[in-house]
Amino acid sequence: MIGLIQRVSEASVTVDATTIGRIEQGMLLLLGVEKEDGQAQIDKLVKKVSQYRMFSDEQGKMNLNIQQAGGSVLVVSQFTLVADTQKGNRPGFSRGASPEVGKALYLQFIEALKATGIPVQTGEFGADMKVHLVNDGPVTFHFQV
Repeated sequence: MIGLIQRVSEASVTVDATTIGRIEQGMLLLLGVEKEDGQAQIDKLVKKVSQYRMFSDEQGKMNLNIQQAGGSVLVVSQFTLVADTQKGNRPGFSRGASPEVGKALYLQFIEALKATGIPVQTGEFGADMKVHLVNDGPVTFHFQV
């Protein structure tokens, strides 16, 4: 499971010109699901996302996690994160989970993240989405669990 998180001052996702998810301060999480992923990867990534200290404290140091900062998370599925880009000029997606498995794990991840008490908004798995964000910093981190 691959997560790309960006600290944002605002973010939204639209499908067919309709906004389906919107947050103010928080993080945008782009989520890619690989073939071998399961509950263990969900648990690890939920822990990482919920506890990662990427928000500034009173001294301007990254010491606060999403809950301490009072932020929300916008989770957007992005299968291209699992692309193999090592050779050639065209990405390969053989590492990615099937759409059925990917969607199931994406939804399980969202429920597990919500269970932490963090406010969560989402995109729509498999849809052609437009993601709008203001990256605060910019601050971006990549996790592979």
